[in-house]
Amino acid sequence: MKKFLYYSIFILFISITLVFSLEMPSFCAYPKLVNKIISAFDKLKDYLVAIATPIAAVAIGSGFLIQKFSFGDEERIRSGKKLIRTSIISYAFILALDLIINLIETLID
Repeated sequence: MKKFLYYSIFILFISITLVFSLEMPSFCAYPKLVNKIISAFDKLKDYLVAIATPIAAVAIGSGFLIQKFSFGDEERIRSGKKLIRTSIISYAFILALDLIINLIETLID
């Protein structure tokens, strides 16, 4: 159930980001409210990418500490390795999505 919740929140965030980053060109000006909403979502995306770096560092550090202080317990060593692996994969995925979104924005403009 937790995985479904996490995946649904993640897909919702990605879809909202894509909707606001893939705006279609128009010959009329956007209203002020729409401009504020678009700039707010751009700032939110930048903040989320910026905060992902220290979060990934803390997760990797925690994984190493779990492994280091496991005192031979195989389950704790396995959970530390899993934490390190998943945090690296998640951080790489976030950076790849940011790169793809920026690429799409430059191609559209």
